[in-house]
Amino acid sequence: MPETITRDEHHGAQVNTETAENFIAEKRIGERIKRLRLKRSMGLVELGRHTGLSASFLSQLETGRVVPTLKNLARIAMVFSKDLSYFFESAPESVFRVHRKRERVKLPQTGVDAPTYFFESLGYQVADRMMDPYLAEFIPLKKGQEPRAHLHAGFEFLYLVEGDLVIRHGEQEHEITPGDAVYFDAATPHSYRCAGRDAAQALIVTMAQQVSVQPTPLPRSQNNHAANSRS
Repeated sequence: MPETITRDEHHGAQVNTETAENFIAEKRIGERIKRLRLKRSMGLVELGRHTGLSASFLSQLETGRVVPTLKNLARIAMVFSKDLSYFFESAPESVFRVHRKRERVKLPQTGVDAPTYFFESLGYQVADRMMDPYLAEFIPLKKGQEPRAHLHAGFEFLYLVEGDLVIRHGEQEHEITPGDAVYFDAATPHSYRCAGRDAAQALIVTMAQQVSVQPTPLPRSQNNHAANSRS
């Protein structure tokens, strides 16, 4: 197939369409859009509502089957509070970090004189991490000692590796055994209590709650155009 050439009317410069499309492909714009969307746990239909673009078009955009216009990129950028330059900057390096057991530091529960658990961060080397994984060790309580409840924004996942553990979430207590997993709203006061004679170990992952995005209002003319062009 012959290459398509366009001529700049002012300077007479020739632009190779295939070269331009290759430039866009190298920037992996579709992948960047998909990464932003997944970080917000947002579906294609929801992104379509925010941008006025159809879910099918956005799907083709993410997979590189269509070339985005600056207007479409601007709509998507506004949803994620990004500048247009975000889509054309050098691609960030892929994150991969190994956290060696010998390099981890065991820290005690904070805010108490007698800690009831200790934890090790499993993601401390990643500065801009999306989640915080920990290895936690819950020790048997001393006589008369009560676990201290705490809360934080977002959600928490706990997988019990060994031992017996009681988790208090709000006004309810739940006893779990090795192999059990718990996912809960961390904004509700919660605490942990070792229920056996030996210490219990668990893998814990916390994640901050994503802020919901309000649809970006479009001018009346663009709303009418978007409604007519959904396909």
